[in-house]
Amino acid sequence: MFGKKGDITLKEKLVSYFGIDELGSSVQREVLAGFTTFISMAYILFVNPSVLGASGMDKGAVFTATALASALGCFLMGLFAKYPIATAPALGINAFFTYSVCIGMKIPWQTALAGVFVASVIFLIITIFKLRELIIDAIPSNLKYAISAGIGLFIAFIGLEDGGVIVADKSTIVSLGHFAGTTWLTVFGLVITAILLVRRVPGGIFIGMVATSILGIITGMIKLPTSFVSSAPSLKPTFLVALKHVGDINTMQLFVVVLTFLLVTFFDTAGTLVGLAQQAGFMKDNKMPRVGKALLSDSTAMLAGSLLGTSPVGAYVESSAGIAVGGRSGLTAVTTGFLFILGMFFSPLLSVVTTQVTAPALIIVGVLMAQSMKYIEWEKMEIAIPSFLILLGMPLTYSISDGLALGIIAYPITMIAAKKGKEVHPIMYLLFFVFLIFLWILNI
Repeated sequence: MFGKKGDITLKEKLVSYFGIDELGSSVQREVLAGFTTFISMAYILFVNPSVLGASGMDKGAVFTATALASALGCFLMGLFAKYPIATAPALGINAFFTYSVCIGMKIPWQTALAGVFVASVIFLIITIFKLRELIIDAIPSNLKYAISAGIGLFIAFIGLEDGGVIVADKSTIVSLGHFAGTTWLTVFGLVITAILLVRRVPGGIFIGMVATSILGIITGMIKLPTSFVSSAPSLKPTFLVALKHVGDINTMQLFVVVLTFLLVTFFDTAGTLVGLAQQAGFMKDNKMPRVGKALLSDSTAMLAGSLLGTSPVGAYVESSAGIAVGGRSGLTAVTTGFLFILGMFFSPLLSVVTTQVTAPALIIVGVLMAQSMKYIEWEKMEIAIPSFLILLGMPLTYSISDGLALGIIAYPITMIAAKKGKEVHPIMYLLFFVFLIFLWILNI
């Protein structure tokens, strides 16, 4: 870095490789943006083990797998695709993994993880042959927005339930919970996080979780860990488990689970990538440059994540925090990746991050994802009806796939009724029959 006169410094190499000058940025700004993005999404290190742990998976192993898979995705997105977009296990799909597949369908987590692996292999293949881009283009933008928002509502519903704010009720299905004990931690965390986000404080979600944990420790509702830093938890309980259970994917129900992993990750990542590219000003003629490399980066991270032991990895909407402070190059994502590696050594904090601590984060992420509803063309009933079925179907059926099926099936019907059947892409008609079979299998 401090070589002879005429030698190229590390800073100059970074500027040249990432095209930082052409993007009107600087190395300092890109590193700051990477740190901002990490602070905004660091909660996933603690939320993901909590969500997947409910399926029976080892929380420590999931913690390490989450950190490594996130870091790999960030490195690929930054070095290969050169975008300031970070990756990590997606909240919506990890909820599907645990609550719909493992708990709802009573499928062992080992088999579900094998399903993620098979889906990721298919994901990678169709990305390489650019079929992924073709399918993404076939899905109407209105339904993409509805899918993103529907997942947000589902996540928020889970957060409200985990925090005890809402509870099951035989008369009304659900009702307001009893505000006592640890439920107050959720209420406190939600209020603090909401204030921080309204005040536009970077890392508001993460800070809210820290504040809630501290309150829990002070009040005795949460036990203080004996240490804060340690070696990363072992990956042994989850490492390569997916490969060992691929043979378990031998029923129509499990094939549909694989298809759902594939489809949900498809839509979630596509919407996030396009939205972030739009925010950063990368879109040209309604197309995203180097989109193939971006898609290949996240699909590779998804494959690696399934082998390490975590649910599908995808682009994170919290990358918008880094973009907002000026991140425009891949150096932002690389910085975030390095911070995820460092984050592996703080696993003792897992014991203080209870469901009441993570619940506010789930609710707030739901709010962020629900914002895409504003882009849906509600004045057109042929669009409004399938979009609404997706939005409402996901939380009320407690299943992302079921809500998706309702909307995908309704879309061709409403479009034909509006005499716009010719505007429906052939792939959408194909998905119509795929999801009819899906619902039929679920009923069986």
